[in-house]
Amino acid sequence: MINFAELRRGMVDSQVRANDVTDHRIVTAMMEIPREEFVPAGLRSLAYIDDDLVIRLAGAAGGPRYMMEPMCLARLVQLADVQPKDYVLDVGVGTGYAAALLSRLAQQVVAVEEDPELAAAAEANLGRHGVGNVAVMQGPLAAGWAADGPYDVIFLNGSVDEVPAALGAQLKDGGRLIAVVGRGGAGRASVFTKVAGALSERIAFNAAVPALPGFEKAAGFVF
Repeated sequence: MINFAELRRGMVDSQVRANDVTDHRIVTAMMEIPREEFVPAGLRSLAYIDDDLVIRLAGAAGGPRYMMEPMCLARLVQLADVQPKDYVLDVGVGTGYAAALLSRLAQQVVAVEEDPELAAAAEANLGRHGVGNVAVMQGPLAAGWAADGPYDVIFLNGSVDEVPAALGAQLKDGGRLIAVVGRGGAGRASVFTKVAGALSERIAFNAAVPALPGFEKAAGFVF
Protein backbone atom coordinates (compact mmCIF):
# COMPACT_ATOMS: atom_id res chain seq x y z
CA MET A 1 0.00 0.00 0.00
CA ILE A 2 1.37 3.42 -0.95
CA ASN A 3 2.12 5.75 1.94
CA PHE A 4 1.05 9.03 0.36
CA ALA A 5 1.76 11.03 3.51
CA GLU A 6 5.39 9.94 3.35
CA LEU A 7 5.59 10.75 -0.36
CA ARG A 8 4.06 14.15 0.32
CA ARG A 9 6.65 14.89 2.98
CA GLY A 10 9.41 13.86 0.59
CA MET A 11 8.01 16.16 -2.11
CA VAL A 12 7.99 19.12 0.25
CA ASP A 13 11.47 18.46 1.60
CA SER A 14 13.24 17.65 -1.68
CA GLN A 15 11.30 19.68 -4.25
CA VAL A 16 9.76 22.63 -2.43
CA ARG A 17 11.96 23.60 0.53
CA ALA A 18 15.10 22.72 -1.44
CA ASN A 19 14.21 25.21 -4.19
CA ASP A 20 13.99 28.45 -2.24
CA VAL A 21 10.31 28.23 -1.30
CA THR A 22 10.40 29.87 2.12
CA ASP A 23 6.77 30.96 2.59
CA HIS A 24 5.64 28.73 5.44
CA ARG A 25 2.00 29.04 4.33
CA ILE A 26 2.81 27.41 0.98
CA VAL A 27 4.95 24.73 2.59
CA THR A 28 2.21 23.90 5.10
CA ALA A 29 -0.51 23.81 2.45
CA MET A 30 1.49 21.49 0.20
CA MET A 31 2.19 19.25 3.18
CA GLU A 32 -1.52 19.00 3.97
CA ILE A 33 -3.31 18.94 0.59
CA PRO A 34 -3.49 15.36 -0.79
CA ARG A 35 -2.13 15.94 -4.29
CA GLU A 36 -2.83 12.30 -5.21
CA GLU A 37 -6.56 13.02 -5.03
CA PHE A 38 -6.28 15.70 -7.72
CA VAL A 39 -4.72 13.47 -10.40
CA PRO A 40 -6.41 10.79 -12.54
CA ALA A 41 -6.84 7.56 -10.58
CA GLY A 42 -4.35 5.64 -12.72
CA LEU A 43 -1.59 8.17 -11.99
CA ARG A 44 -1.92 8.43 -8.21
CA SER A 45 1.31 6.52 -7.64
CA LEU A 46 3.09 9.29 -9.63
CA ALA A 47 1.42 12.22 -7.88
CA TYR A 48 4.57 13.31 -6.04
CA ILE A 49 7.24 12.94 -8.71
CA ASP A 50 9.21 15.98 -9.82
CA ASP A 51 7.49 16.25 -13.19
CA ASP A 52 4.35 17.52 -14.91
CA LEU A 53 1.46 15.04 -14.98
CA VAL A 54 -1.01 14.58 -17.85
CA ILE A 55 -4.56 15.24 -16.66
CA ARG A 56 -6.13 15.21 -20.15
CA LEU A 57 -4.89 13.35 -23.20
CA ALA A 58 -4.87 15.01 -26.60
CA GLY A 59 -8.14 14.44 -28.44
CA ALA A 60 -11.26 16.14 -29.71
CA ALA A 61 -11.06 18.67 -26.88
CA GLY A 62 -7.60 19.75 -28.01
CA GLY A 63 -4.02 19.10 -26.98
CA PRO A 64 -2.97 17.47 -23.73
CA ARG A 65 -3.32 19.29 -20.42
CA TYR A 66 -0.99 18.95 -17.49
CA MET A 67 -0.75 19.45 -13.76
CA MET A 68 2.35 21.55 -13.15
CA GLU A 69 5.26 19.93 -11.32
CA PRO A 70 5.28 20.76 -7.58
CA MET A 71 8.52 22.75 -7.54
CA CYS A 72 7.52 25.17 -10.32
CA LEU A 73 4.02 25.57 -8.93
CA ALA A 74 5.32 26.38 -5.45
CA ARG A 75 7.83 28.93 -6.75
CA LEU A 76 5.22 30.64 -8.94
CA VAL A 77 2.71 30.83 -6.08
CA GLN A 78 5.40 32.32 -3.85
CA LEU A 79 6.14 34.88 -6.58
CA ALA A 80 2.48 35.92 -6.48
CA ASP A 81 2.82 36.95 -2.81
CA VAL A 82 -0.86 36.23 -2.16
CA GLN A 83 -2.21 37.98 0.95
CA PRO A 84 -5.13 36.87 3.17
CA LYS A 85 -7.51 39.53 1.84
CA ASP A 86 -6.60 39.03 -1.84
CA TYR A 87 -9.11 38.20 -4.55
CA VAL A 88 -7.46 35.77 -6.99
CA LEU A 89 -8.20 34.60 -10.53
CA ASP A 90 -6.79 31.12 -11.26
CA VAL A 91 -6.58 30.61 -15.03
CA GLY A 92 -6.56 26.98 -16.22
CA VAL A 93 -7.71 25.33 -12.99
CA GLY A 94 -7.42 21.80 -14.43
CA THR A 95 -8.37 19.36 -11.68
CA GLY A 96 -8.19 21.97 -8.93
CA TYR A 97 -4.89 21.38 -7.12
CA ALA A 98 -3.44 24.87 -7.62
CA ALA A 99 -6.80 26.40 -6.70
CA ALA A 100 -6.81 24.38 -3.48
CA LEU A 101 -3.35 25.73 -2.70
CA LEU A 102 -4.33 29.31 -3.51
CA SER A 103 -7.47 28.95 -1.39
CA ARG A 104 -5.27 28.56 1.70
CA LEU A 105 -3.60 31.91 0.99
CA ALA A 106 -6.37 34.16 -0.36
CA GLN A 107 -9.78 35.34 0.73
CA GLN A 108 -11.51 34.21 -2.48
CA VAL A 109 -10.45 32.42 -5.68
CA VAL A 110 -12.26 32.46 -9.01
CA ALA A 111 -11.01 29.52 -11.09
CA VAL A 112 -11.68 29.43 -14.83
CA GLU A 113 -11.47 26.32 -17.00
CA GLU A 114 -12.53 25.85 -20.64
CA ASP A 115 -12.70 22.04 -20.64
CA PRO A 116 -16.08 21.00 -19.15
CA GLU A 117 -14.78 17.66 -17.89
CA LEU A 118 -11.83 19.26 -16.12
CA ALA A 119 -14.08 21.97 -14.68
CA ALA A 120 -16.41 19.30 -13.29
CA ALA A 121 -13.46 17.38 -11.85
CA ALA A 122 -12.08 20.52 -10.19
CA GLU A 123 -15.44 21.35 -8.67
CA ALA A 124 -15.83 17.80 -7.36
CA ASN A 125 -12.30 17.63 -5.98
CA LEU A 126 -12.55 20.98 -4.23
CA GLY A 127 -15.97 20.16 -2.83
CA ARG A 128 -14.81 16.79 -1.52
CA HIS A 129 -12.07 18.52 0.45
CA GLY A 130 -14.32 21.22 1.84
CA VAL A 131 -12.78 24.12 -0.09
CA GLY A 132 -15.49 26.74 0.16
CA ASN A 133 -13.76 29.87 -1.11
CA VAL A 134 -13.16 28.75 -4.72
CA ALA A 135 -15.74 29.30 -7.48
CA VAL A 136 -15.13 27.25 -10.66
CA MET A 137 -16.27 28.94 -13.88
CA GLN A 138 -16.24 27.54 -17.41
CA GLY A 139 -15.02 29.65 -20.31
CA PRO A 140 -12.07 30.42 -22.61
CA LEU A 141 -8.88 30.70 -20.59
CA ALA A 142 -7.45 33.71 -22.43
CA ALA A 143 -10.64 35.67 -21.69
CA GLY A 144 -10.25 35.26 -17.93
CA TRP A 145 -13.43 35.98 -15.99
CA ALA A 146 -14.21 39.69 -16.20
CA ALA A 147 -17.66 39.39 -14.61
CA ASP A 148 -16.18 38.95 -11.14
CA GLY A 149 -13.10 41.14 -11.54
CA PRO A 150 -10.99 43.06 -10.95
CA TYR A 151 -8.51 40.86 -9.08
CA ASP A 152 -5.57 41.42 -6.78
CA VAL A 153 -3.74 38.44 -8.29
CA ILE A 154 -4.12 36.61 -11.60
CA PHE A 155 -2.32 33.25 -11.73
CA LEU A 156 -1.73 31.35 -14.99
CA ASN A 157 -1.38 27.57 -14.65
CA GLY A 158 0.96 27.08 -17.59
CA SER A 159 3.14 28.89 -20.07
CA VAL A 160 1.89 31.40 -22.65
CA ASP A 161 3.35 33.07 -25.73
CA GLU A 162 2.06 36.40 -24.48
CA VAL A 163 -0.27 37.80 -21.84
CA PRO A 164 -3.49 39.01 -23.50
CA ALA A 165 -4.74 42.52 -22.84
CA ALA A 166 -8.04 41.05 -21.61
CA LEU A 167 -6.30 39.60 -18.56
CA GLY A 168 -4.35 42.76 -17.81
CA ALA A 169 -7.62 44.69 -17.86
CA GLN A 170 -9.00 42.43 -15.11
CA LEU A 171 -6.17 43.25 -12.71
CA LYS A 172 -6.61 45.86 -9.98
CA ASP A 173 -4.19 48.75 -9.88
CA GLY A 174 -1.28 47.51 -7.78
CA GLY A 175 -2.22 43.90 -8.57
CA ARG A 176 0.10 41.12 -9.76
CA LEU A 177 -0.23 38.76 -12.70
CA ILE A 178 1.98 35.65 -12.61
CA ALA A 179 2.83 33.88 -15.85
CA VAL A 180 5.54 31.82 -17.51
CA VAL A 181 6.13 33.54 -20.84
CA GLY A 182 7.80 31.48 -23.56
CA ARG A 183 8.05 27.76 -24.14
CA GLY A 184 10.47 25.07 -23.10
CA GLY A 185 13.92 26.26 -22.14
CA ALA A 186 13.02 29.80 -23.23
CA GLY A 187 10.30 30.13 -20.60
CA ARG A 188 10.67 32.86 -18.00
CA ALA A 189 8.59 33.17 -14.83
CA SER A 190 7.46 36.77 -14.62
CA VAL A 191 5.43 38.96 -12.33
CA PHE A 192 3.48 41.70 -14.11
CA THR A 193 2.49 44.59 -11.84
CA LYS A 194 -0.23 47.06 -12.76
CA VAL A 195 0.59 50.68 -12.00
CA ALA A 196 -1.56 53.57 -13.22
CA GLY A 197 -3.28 51.24 -15.67
CA ALA A 198 -0.08 49.91 -17.28
CA LEU A 199 1.66 46.56 -16.80
CA SER A 200 5.36 46.33 -16.04
CA GLU A 201 7.17 42.98 -16.19
CA ARG A 202 9.84 41.66 -13.83
CA ILE A 203 11.49 38.38 -14.80
CA ALA A 204 12.10 36.25 -11.70
CA PHE A 205 13.57 32.96 -12.92
CA ASN A 206 13.69 30.55 -15.85
CA ALA A 207 10.91 27.97 -15.94
CA ALA A 208 9.84 25.25 -18.36
CA VAL A 209 6.18 24.38 -17.86
CA PRO A 210 3.49 23.01 -20.21
CA ALA A 211 1.62 25.51 -22.35
CA LEU A 212 -1.93 26.65 -21.73
CA PRO A 213 -4.18 26.51 -24.82
CA GLY A 214 -5.49 29.71 -26.36
CA PHE A 215 -2.49 31.93 -25.63
CA GLU A 216 -0.60 31.38 -28.89
CA LYS A 217 0.86 34.49 -30.45
CA ALA A 218 -0.81 35.37 -33.73
CA ALA A 219 1.43 34.66 -36.73
CA GLY A 220 2.71 37.80 -38.40
CA PHE A 221 3.14 38.47 -42.08
CA VAL A 222 6.47 37.55 -43.62
CA PHE A 223 7.60 39.58 -46.61
